[in-house]
Parts: sequence; C-alpha cells; structure tokens
Amino acid sequence: MAPPAGQIRPVRYLGVFAFILVVLYALVFFTGSGSPTPKLGIDLQGGTRVTLTAVSPDGKPPSKDSLALAQKIITDRVNGSGVTGPEVIQDGNNLVITAPGNDSDQLKSLGQAAVLRFRPVLNDPQSGSPLQIPVNPPAPTSTTPKPSDSAKPSGSNAPTSGSTPPPSSSSPKPQGAPVPAAQTSTTAPSSTAASTTAASSGNEGEDAAQQAKKIADAKALRQNPNVGTDPNALKAALDSLNCGKPDPLKGYDDPAKPLVTCDQSGQYKYVLGPKFLDGAQIQNAQSGFDQQQAQWVVSLNFKPDGAATWGDYTGKHVGEQAAFVLDSQVVSAPKINQKILGATQISGQFTQQTAKDLANVLSFGSLPLSFNNSESQTVSATLGLSSLEAGLLAGGIGLLLVIIYCLFYYRALGVLTLLSLVCSGAMVYAVLVLLGRWMGYSLDLAGVAGFIIAIGITADSFVVFFERMKDEVREGRTFRSAVPRAWVRARRTILSADAVSFLAAAVLYALAVGGVKGFAFTTGMSTLLDLVVVFLVTHPLVVLASRSKTLSKPAFSGLGAVQKAGVEMRSAAAATAAKEA
Repeated sequence: MAPPAGQIRPVRYLGVFAFILVVLYALVFFTGSGSPTPKLGIDLQGGTRVTLTAVSPDGKPPSKDSLALAQKIITDRVNGSGVTGPEVIQDGNNLVITAPGNDSDQLKSLGQAAVLRFRPVLNDPQSGSPLQIPVNPPAPTSTTPKPSDSAKPSGSNAPTSGSTPPPSSSSPKPQGAPVPAAQTSTTAPSSTAASTTAASSGNEGEDAAQQAKKIADAKALRQNPNVGTDPNALKAALDSLNCGKPDPLKGYDDPAKPLVTCDQSGQYKYVLGPKFLDGAQIQNAQSGFDQQQAQWVVSLNFKPDGAATWGDYTGKHVGEQAAFVLDSQVVSAPKINQKILGATQISGQFTQQTAKDLANVLSFGSLPLSFNNSESQTVSATLGLSSLEAGLLAGGIGLLLVIIYCLFYYRALGVLTLLSLVCSGAMVYAVLVLLGRWMGYSLDLAGVAGFIIAIGITADSFVVFFERMKDEVREGRTFRSAVPRAWVRARRTILSADAVSFLAAAVLYALAVGGVKGFAFTTGMSTLLDLVVVFLVTHPLVVLASRSKTLSKPAFSGLGAVQKAGVEMRSAAAATAAKEA
C-alpha cells in the first residue's frame, strides 16, 4: 500500500541517492585514464591564446556573416582536433581562440583557409618537362633526388577491378615532385601552421589597402594567362615569387587562371594550370599511416560529382602531374600512373600531426576569409589561481555564515542542512570530473562563481521547506505530523523557483559567449542537482529526524519557540472569540 500524500519511506530515498553516488564515483575512479580531478580552464591552469585577424582581398572590412561563418567553422575544427576546453569568440575583425594547455601550434593551424584545389602541372613548351623549378638546386655532387609524393587509390576503398587495379609491389608506383637530397625530416614542412605563422610576420603593420595592392600585383604577375606559353611572362612571374616570404595570394588565387606558386616547404616553384577540381567536392578526409609507402598520408573521399571528375581527369592524363594546392601552395604534385576512382591519398613529407591537421581543415570546409596570425601567447595561470583563491575564500565564508545561521535558527535542522550541502558538493565534484572526461568541460573562474551562487539556491530550498514546516507547527501540529503537509506545499514552491533559475541559466547559456557561458552552465547544472539533493536527501533526513524521539524534542528541533508562539496565538484567538460571544 502506498503511503499517504507527503509520507515517504526515507530509507529508500537515501538508498537511491547512495546508489547514484556510488555509481558516479565508480565511474570517476574505474573508468578513463585521467586523474580523478576536474579539468581546469585556461584561467586556472594556463594555456594558449591565438588571435586571428581577418583579411579580405579588396581591403574592405569583412562582413559580419563571413566572420560568423568563419567562427563556426573554426569552432568545428577546434572540437574536431581534440583540443579540450576551447573557446572561439569574435572581437571586431578578429577571432580569438583560447584553450587550456600548450597547444599553440595546433591552434595556429586552425586559421588555415583550407582552400584546396586540384591543378595540372604545366609543361615547358620547348623541353616538354614539367615547369617545376628548384629554388635552391642541389650541389653538383649531391645524389639524385628521390621521389617522395604519390597519388593512388586509398586503402580498402580503392577499386579492385576494371581499369583501376589496386597498387601492388609489382605495379609501377606513382612518382612525384623530387626533394633535394639534403632535405631531412627536420625540415619537413608543416602543412598548416607554418604558412599561417609566416603570414603573420609578413603582414604586421600593413593596412588593408596595402595588403589589397599586394594581392592585386601578385595576381597580375603570377596569374598571367600567358605564363605557360610566354617565356617573358613566365620569367616575370618567377622573379616576383619569393618562396622564403609570406605569399600575399594565400587563399586568394583565381581558380580559373594559371598560377605560379611554391610548394609548402619553399623548395620548389611550380607553374600550374587552371583548377580542374575544387576541394568543395571532398566528402571527408582522414589521416593515417600508409604501410606500403611507410609514411603518413591524408585519404580523401569525394562526393559523386567530384569522384567522376577526378576519375575522368586521371584517366585522360596518365603520365602527367596533378598538383594538390592548399591555400595557393602545392602540398603534393604526384605523377598519375593510372586512372583513379573512389578514395585518393595525398602524400608528402607529413608527420602524424601535420597529416591530422590537414585532414581536419579539409573535413570541416574552407573558411570564407583569410586570416593572419596577429598574436599567439601563452597565458599564465598565476592571476587565475589568485582569483580562484579569493573566490573560494569568499565562497567558504559565505558557506560558513549560512551554516552558522542554520544552526542558530534551525538547530537540528541546521545540521541536516549541512549534511545536504556535503552530499550536494560530493555529487557536483563527481559530475565535474565525468563531464571533463566525456565532454571536455573545463572549470574556469566563471564556473566557480556559478557554483558559489548555487549554494544560495540550495540553501533557499531548505529555508522554503523549513519555514513551511514551522507554519504547520504554529497551527498546532506536532513536528512529525507537520513534515508531510509542509513538504507537499513547499515542494511546489521549490520546483517553481528551481524551474525559473534553470530557465534563466538556459537562456543565458544560449545567448552568452565566453566565460558567461560557463557561469550559466554551472548554475543550471547546480540547480538540477539541487532538486536531486532536496528530494533524495533533505526531505528524507527531515522525516527521519521527525520520527526520532530525541531529535523531535523542541530543545533539539528548534521548534519550541514556534510551538509556544502557536499556543499563545490560539489562546488569544480563543479569548477574543469568547469576548465576542
């Protein structure tokens, strides 16, 4: 038989809460490889802050829509790159990326425009050889350069029949752009961060008009339609190109015109034809280690139209080179040895990280703007820790005052308040650890402020319940009989108040940015946990106290004065009624 309204079996409720707590801490200590402590934000543990400044080709301020789209794409890249606790905010024409830890190189790469185009490598009309000119030719005594790049069907997705057999040890391997023998792995190009950093150093102090003029001049020389046929136009384009300096055309080349550019290592100059395939046709990109080539590669899967175009082009241009051009620089220029359908690999001198970075930026799309790395700095946690100590001190003093007030005003009920706050703190701590592991949530100063505010929300629930119970006692009921009636009425008020607090936190989270978002998140989470504690801990503990002969005594419960005041009030009312009769 179910108990009457307001009557509960307190041991069951406390048992449910104990079970929840045991499950949470079992997950904390027996799952995951991380430390059983919450992850801290950039202001508490230090980290990296990178500022990217948007540059438009015409020198005009970028539109708000373009910046908003760039912010969304970079946010997706940050989340996809594995950086924990990231934050991407818009500040004028800048995007400011912050993340805990020392991930400066990885954050710099997120500003890569990631405009990938596939262009043919043009041939010299006299010699017939590809227009691929070494910037610093090897010394005469050096050994013959060894091919390093290749383009071939990728892994298990490669065609297995027809005109595109998978490569094997007996089939000829595609050959690519030669690399000087003196080059070693220590000089391998960074597929993303290097070009972004260089652009920053080259554009410092320039205004938008100067940058726009540089872009226009570079296009006029290096995208001259005659560079493939006119030796004078070719010489002017090559002379204007300095592979050791930032490229003003980075991300701004005209896909319908030829292009004279460098590879990402700055080792070679290339003369390329108009693009025949756009990177927008890439469906997804993944990095991996190719056992056959013994190097890191990026595997591309095309959309249906892109796959058809790529297959048609490779079938018609066997023996020629096709350049994979990322942000106007050649990533790889392999020789096509066979028709390729389906997935394709980009190979070059990638490390595990640079291959992952390239796959990441290609997977989440190209940015509508080009960005210069205006600032990159490591943020110290010293100031944040000092602020944290001050905040925790303030929170501790506030919590102590709440406890003293409850003990003085509610006595035994004040002790139950303290136990409830301890249970709430234990649950909050476990949830923070698990959120850090599962969602990458990082606790920052704003989050700490949200938890301190939550102490007041939790204490408010206790006060509503206890004051309603005192009203029942004042009307003449005993402690034991007052608890269920007081709970039924107080429960509505508690649910209404917490619902308002949670809705306010949800709206603030949806509309806010930066640290305010963290404050809203912790406030909303604490409000939900407050309901769990009030329903599963506070109410059952009060019920147990009301059933205890010792704790229900007025001297312990703190209800003696209320009972006395109730008796006096009823006596006065009876006397008044007798006089009127």
